Amino acid sequence: MKGFSHFYCFVAVIYSLLIFCSAANAQQQNKSQGQQAKEQQQTKEQQQTEAQEQQAKGLLQQTKAQQQTKEQQQQDPDVQYGAQLLKAGSVAPEFRLKGPDGKELALSDFKGKYVVLDFWASWCGDCRRDIPNIKALYEKYSPKGVEFVGVSFDDNAERWQNAIKEFGLKYHQVSELKKWKTTDIYAAYGIKWIPTIYIIGPDGKVKLATVLSERAEQFLHNLYYVK
Repeated sequence: MKGFSHFYCFVAVIYSLLIFCSAANAQQQNKSQGQQAKEQQQTKEQQQTEAQEQQAKGLLQQTKAQQQTKEQQQQDPDVQYGAQLLKAGSVAPEFRLKGPDGKELALSDFKGKYVVLDFWASWCGDCRRDIPNIKALYEKYSPKGVEFVGVSFDDNAERWQNAIKEFGLKYHQVSELKKWKTTDIYAAYGIKWIPTIYIIGPDGKVKLATVLSERAEQFLHNLYYVK
């Protein structure tokens, strides 16, 4: 009977140990699950934070890019001085003006050809600095059939003709010989700044309007040399 009692006690101890270990394991498992859930939540929150940071960074970069584009546009001479020029695709207004020799010349005389209209004046410092560029375009592209017409806003015939001789301008020259803002062609072509350059296509429509001769050069280069 005594031995049985010892055995019973032993079994009870073993059972208690099993119960304790099971409870400990369950507690540890619950703790592990809780820790895992906590870590998952932290990871999710971190991912959300990173996503928000990336979104904010992207918006900031977009805002900077838009600001840079706006600043570049504001600094672009064509935006500053050529906003009222005729748009590409517009029909170029017809004109009929006299040259130094008194003969009339009309835009329609060059129908079927590309025509470069160079608006300038002998008293215009920027025009005088740009004339070598226009002359270079003339030398390069007139052999390809491009016509060049200088439209002067001079109101003094002698000064106009002297400037033509001074710079050795070989291409067509015309003028109304009036103050530039009182001329018909000033209004028709939206000229607010000189030099201004138009390129008119064979169809009589504006292909380019710019205050920068290098953009005229780029257009002609692409037209004749880029396939």
